[in-house]
Amino acid sequence: MYREEFRVAPEQLRRGCDPAELPFETTAELTGPEDIIGQPRAVAAMEFGLRIKRPGYNIFVLGAPGTGRTTYANKAVERSAPQQPIPCDWCYVYNFSEPGRPKALALPGGKGREFCRDIGDLETALREDIPTSFDGEEYERQKARILQEFQRVRTELLADLTQRAKAQGFSLKTTNSGFQTVPVVEGEEVDQDEFSQLAPEQQRDIEDRSQQLRVDAAEIMRRVARAERKTRERIKKLDHSIGFSAVGHLMDDLQQKYAQHPRVVKYLEAYKNDVLENLDDFKGQDREEQVHPMLLAAAGRAGNHRYQVNLLVDNSQVQGAPVVCETNPTWDNLLGRVEYKNELGRFSTDFTKIKAGAFHRANGGYLILQVADVLANPMAWQAVKRVLKNREIQVESLADQYSALALSTLRPEPIPLSTKLILIGTPHLYQLLYNYDDDFKKLFKVKVDFNDSMERDSRAEQQVARFVAKRAREEGLRHFSRGAVAALVEYSSRLADNQQRLSTHFNHLGEIVYEADTWAELAGAATVAQQHVRKAIAEKIYRSNRQQELRQRLLAQGKFLVTTRDNAVGQVNGLSVVTTGDYDFGVPMRITAAAFAGRGGIVNIEREIKLSGSIHSKGVLTLSGYLGQCFAQRKPLALSASITFEQLYGGVEGDSASCAELLALLSSLADLPVRQGLAVTGSVNQKGEIQPVGGINEKIEGWFETCSLQGLTGSQGVVIPRRNLADLMLRDAIIQAVRQGQFHIYAIDTVEQGVEILFGLPAGAADQGGEYEHNTVYRRVQDKLERYSQHQQKKSQRDE
Repeated sequence: MYREEFRVAPEQLRRGCDPAELPFETTAELTGPEDIIGQPRAVAAMEFGLRIKRPGYNIFVLGAPGTGRTTYANKAVERSAPQQPIPCDWCYVYNFSEPGRPKALALPGGKGREFCRDIGDLETALREDIPTSFDGEEYERQKARILQEFQRVRTELLADLTQRAKAQGFSLKTTNSGFQTVPVVEGEEVDQDEFSQLAPEQQRDIEDRSQQLRVDAAEIMRRVARAERKTRERIKKLDHSIGFSAVGHLMDDLQQKYAQHPRVVKYLEAYKNDVLENLDDFKGQDREEQVHPMLLAAAGRAGNHRYQVNLLVDNSQVQGAPVVCETNPTWDNLLGRVEYKNELGRFSTDFTKIKAGAFHRANGGYLILQVADVLANPMAWQAVKRVLKNREIQVESLADQYSALALSTLRPEPIPLSTKLILIGTPHLYQLLYNYDDDFKKLFKVKVDFNDSMERDSRAEQQVARFVAKRAREEGLRHFSRGAVAALVEYSSRLADNQQRLSTHFNHLGEIVYEADTWAELAGAATVAQQHVRKAIAEKIYRSNRQQELRQRLLAQGKFLVTTRDNAVGQVNGLSVVTTGDYDFGVPMRITAAAFAGRGGIVNIEREIKLSGSIHSKGVLTLSGYLGQCFAQRKPLALSASITFEQLYGGVEGDSASCAELLALLSSLADLPVRQGLAVTGSVNQKGEIQPVGGINEKIEGWFETCSLQGLTGSQGVVIPRRNLADLMLRDAIIQAVRQGQFHIYAIDTVEQGVEILFGLPAGAADQGGEYEHNTVYRRVQDKLERYSQHQQKKSQRDE
């Protein structure tokens, strides 16, 4: 009388897909989808994020793995990139004024390679033209004239000094250290021994004259030194003039060519000045061949490398903006690095060994990163944030971040950043970064949120078929018949756990497509048929359900105390879901309740031993609210009870068993048996309303398999929330058993309806005085609680 109105018809247990309604025979007639399927919100957000150019509007693409988020992000960026201008090429060049700070030069996209070639040709020309210029007769004549002038002046000055010495009674002797004065007495040179034999007055006279001569000699030698410096300056000026004649026109041509780029012109000017200051390096190779490269490096000259160009970023082959996907986002791979060369145990480097990172290559374009990979690499997230906040790329050594002393000898000039960064991750990682990183919300203002399901209608079903058609063409697979597509659509609804939705986890659907094609190949079929898809699904389950079969075997052996027959007081079969990673299955759990007099309230045994999660504990505590509302309006609730999951040795979480727990408690209070052929799932609130739960299909199938093991009697079934009816996508075996009356599914909205189904009696309604009708379950519960209350009052009186 009470149960029939809650029975669910077989037609409600699954939403099928009629192959006849699909407007094609095979997917060979279809074209692939132009864009991602079932993600209009994500598509609109991505298009906006790619268009806006303001700082901070980087993109975070979030969604469950397998929803096509990475594939779509790449395709969306690749569509946008060709419409953007080609960004600058970037070069590092030698800093002639500060060698440890290489300069960064920007050139129009594709011109960096040409600039490198021009500088290379310039150096080649200089090394050919400069030696030739200095080998000319005119240069030698001018240089000889300068040297002859110096020799004349030097000779005159030395002759003057000689005359002064002679006038003072001395002769000059040339030594390695300069000049030596020798006294002359009576026309003869006096040595040291002879000098010591002279009279004291004569010695003092000679010393006085010698002192004056040394003063004169010092003055003349200063004049010689000034003449020598002047001569060197004249020769240098001559060299500069000759060198400029060789360098000037070459530099003028380049400076005119790159006149639109002031930094390049400034670099060429510094280049020219350095060449003119170091003409000896160009006159011939003899000197450089005699100097070890290590000595050149130690002198900060870096050999001839200082006249080279390090083309860091070359966009000559890029059409539009560059798109970079960095699969290993380490510090160095993101920011670049400076390499070192080992020369006889000494590590050396220069600006030509600066290597580009992903931010350099993507500058002016798009950089795509997996956020999990970024967070897994030390300091990589800090590197990403630093670049985005400063809007410049600074090549730095990661070792310098941890060392008290800087190890790098180069500090390259930072390069301005104009990259759009796209991070791809899960909703969980997005929430963590948003809540715990203050910089995150400032740097990633565009959220591209991928849904894990889409509305199921005829258009969506055809989109699934078009997905199969595209995958078949791209991968060389067999095309699907419309019956096979119909089976795939039903499987997609099962993945979504909803009759009105289809899963957007196309990675999972793709797996079935591949596997169904393989089963069709093994069967020798030219087209994938419906039975091949169902075979692929069944085999996929079989490969993953070993744990489920083990539990079923233990149930069959009676090692799990679950019964599907008879009645029992204070005992209800609950349902839970076990996940093994790639496979979920439902298992029955015996829930027992024991009520007795006292004021201890409801004790959750799992909570007491710390096996209960917070949500499960909340569900148990909710029962007290419901009992108080129903039975404690006139007097306090005097009750002690314990509830537990029997044979539970691991943790329990979720509130989907709270309805079953309440029914077990009501059974214990009413002393009424509960049908053991029925299992119950559903969450209850304090008002007694039954709320929907997850994993409804797995739970029903798990109980059905348990009943099948112990033998179907026609009285077994499952009680579920009515709000879960739209989620049912059950297997054929269950639908067939329901149709034949061997198994039943009941849908309820309230606890009272569940009471009527499991107890076979009405729950009862309270009158205005709070009294429940006679011969109802709740009247028996009320009577029991009254007795508990009276017992508690008597006990209190005795204690007084």
